[in-house]
Amino acid sequence: MNPLVITIDGPAAAGKGTIARNVAHLFDFIVLDTGLLYRLVGLNCHRAGINPHDLDTCTRRAEELAKTLMTNPRVLDDPDLRGREAGIYASVYSAIPGVRNAMTKYQRDFAEHPPLMPDGSHPTGAILDGRDCGTVICPDASLKFYVTAHVEERAHRRHRDLVARGDDVTYNDVLQDLMQRDHRDMTRAVAPTMPADDAIIIDTTGRSVEDIMDDVAGVVQDRLHLGLDQPQGEITKRNTEGAP
Repeated sequence: MNPLVITIDGPAAAGKGTIARNVAHLFDFIVLDTGLLYRLVGLNCHRAGINPHDLDTCTRRAEELAKTLMTNPRVLDDPDLRGREAGIYASVYSAIPGVRNAMTKYQRDFAEHPPLMPDGSHPTGAILDGRDCGTVICPDASLKFYVTAHVEERAHRRHRDLVARGDDVTYNDVLQDLMQRDHRDMTRAVAPTMPADDAIIIDTTGRSVEDIMDDVAGVVQDRLHLGLDQPQGEITKRNTEGAP
């Protein structure tokens, strides 16, 4: 495994992606949002009418998509994967053991052999952002974080993002989605969402991006002995309130 692998796990809308992108910017890492893999499978299976109880067919479809990812990772750029529908079905289909197994190799390959940066340079290492990256995918990662926040705040963040996308959804609908998803993700038999024993817990409730990144960047520097590739002052807020 590449000696510099950072995993960032936690529930939906806790701020994992924001932290991952900022760490990547500051220290020249490349990021894989592993949740997009399961959004891809979930949305694809749902649109194909594949019943989540049909485990064999779901697994075969996930294996086909995993092969596609190896040659064309840009399928993850589909904007529909960021929508509410994809999030709901990702949680449903990702509980299937065969689906998770199909996506494991792609994630481990990314960690072991990070792709080149957009400018053609080699990254410092890989960041994997997801649910089970530190517990299952990369248990020997150099540094592990588990990011969490109160579900009501996470619902406000996700609702804000969905509305900005143009989705017609209420806050209460989003809150119920997240609560149901938390239950499915944290109680599933295979790779439940939980912190690794050696993960550093980051609670983002009520905190700004700048405040959070002060802590996270300090840990990365101390634990991995890295200097900043970019000035930390270049971290930008996602919104006027600075919430993750």
